[in-house]
Amino acid sequence: MFPYDRFVKFEEMTGLLRKAVDAHPSLARMAAIGTSYEGRSIWAVTVTNYATGEPLTKPAFYVDANIHATELSGSVAAMKLIDTLLSGYGKRDDITRLLDTRTIYVVPRVNPDGAEWAMADKPKYIRSSTRPYPYKEDAIEGLEAEDIDGDGRILMMRIPDPHGPWKKHATEPRLMVRRDPIEAGGEYYRIVSEGRVKNYDGFSLPVSKHKEGLDLNRNFPEEWRPEGEQLGAGDFPTSEPEVRACVEFINAHRNICGGVFFHTWSGVLLRPFGTKADSEMPPEDLWVFQTQGKKGEELTGYPAISVFHDFKYHPKEVITGTQDWLYTVLGSYAWVVEIWCPMREAGIKDYKYIDWFRDHPVEDDLKLLKWTDETHKGKGYVDWYAYDHPELGKVELGGWNRIYTFSNPPSHLMEKEVNKFPEWIIFQALMSPKLEHHSTKVTALGNDLWRIDFGVHNTGYLPSDVSKLTRKQKLVRGVIGEISLPEGATLVEGKSRIEGVQLEGRNNNHTLVSFFPGANATQDRQRFTWIVRAKAGTTVSLSARHDRAGSVAHSATLN
Repeated sequence: MFPYDRFVKFEEMTGLLRKAVDAHPSLARMAAIGTSYEGRSIWAVTVTNYATGEPLTKPAFYVDANIHATELSGSVAAMKLIDTLLSGYGKRDDITRLLDTRTIYVVPRVNPDGAEWAMADKPKYIRSSTRPYPYKEDAIEGLEAEDIDGDGRILMMRIPDPHGPWKKHATEPRLMVRRDPIEAGGEYYRIVSEGRVKNYDGFSLPVSKHKEGLDLNRNFPEEWRPEGEQLGAGDFPTSEPEVRACVEFINAHRNICGGVFFHTWSGVLLRPFGTKADSEMPPEDLWVFQTQGKKGEELTGYPAISVFHDFKYHPKEVITGTQDWLYTVLGSYAWVVEIWCPMREAGIKDYKYIDWFRDHPVEDDLKLLKWTDETHKGKGYVDWYAYDHPELGKVELGGWNRIYTFSNPPSHLMEKEVNKFPEWIIFQALMSPKLEHHSTKVTALGNDLWRIDFGVHNTGYLPSDVSKLTRKQKLVRGVIGEISLPEGATLVEGKSRIEGVQLEGRNNNHTLVSFFPGANATQDRQRFTWIVRAKAGTTVSLSARHDRAGSVAHSATLN
């Protein structure tokens, strides 16, 4: 249904999504949730069996991808999910049950502008949006990353310098390694990104910041901080149209019980919090995250870890983003998937996530280089070659092809990598609460009076309000029960619309050997009772609904 060995630009992606939706009109629809800074549509595909109810009447799961410009394999993973769901309906019991009873919202590319820049014939790699920020002016001076030789890649430049911090590896001269702390008298280099140098004075080589300095994942409302505290945060929360589109969409779809956000890279599953310790989270919610994470590890091979405890860019700094906002503000379980880990692929066992980038043994680099040579066929690590630079003179270009080796899986390994995620998303989506009809009892009281007992229950794993955080913040109402009477019938006792309680799921059941099986064995049920006056044979309509657990309708004949 979609190509899995390459990245697709906006127009092709739009056509592919439209073709997939048109081929499955009873299961999928497509609409723009907003437009990007440059005016491109931000597409959302809604996948559910429309014959069993409209999307908002069912519990839902949300997936988006490619909020960061070069993280293009996220879009591939999102399209693989759509493909898996549409092609699996009617063939796989779990997918059929999922789409009959739940809704999946998929936004394959949150940031279409940045992605177009990354895929251009002469690419430009930025973090996120193409909007100039925090200033509109170009940099006055400095190195600007650019494909200077027109080969479609932005590699590295090595510049001979007797005082440089880098040197060739003793036995593998292609590989550049750090100069020892007290070493002197060798052949040394400075290494910078391939690019042009504006207003070069022959002495200083500052790296200029991108004029497009936004990080859209820092523009979400949860604990938003200004530029001085968090780079790329934007002018104010949701100041950027791409983020505002996602926030407004999610906020308008309160049936969303959880979400996955595809990023790259590190090969990890990240959960909240980003700004505080696990001890600040309701224990019941942490246990759910741990259950989801354990399954994620089993299905993907990625470790499931806490952002705060295991994935900080700096030990004194914290990270915010979509996953924290979805959980802390809306109470829905949320994960970031960092697709792809070349270190793990190369056989590096003791991989410490972010810490590895700051410091790791040279042996790891040798393993990576050997693996890249064997699997990437010269495209992953490019042998250094001479180039006459217009400002710097004679330099060499080469080294790691970051976009092809690290930022995303290479084309021949792409499908294998994105295949790891649909099963975990299906698992999480099926954990959501599900309101269903339990029983209806009609009792004749005489004199055309009837008692109606309408029972519903939550058949899902999670409680109707999904999380303890939702309940604490009173984000959603309990189950709403309603009765609708035909002409000639009257309601004698009870309200036509009754707000009930939250219905528990199975997630907090203790093991039998814990000796705490629960104080109420039927906390998943709710009964609504009315007394009506009507003639025998009258039919009344009953319904129950919950913002997250879905809705159910039933009719009862008085006899």
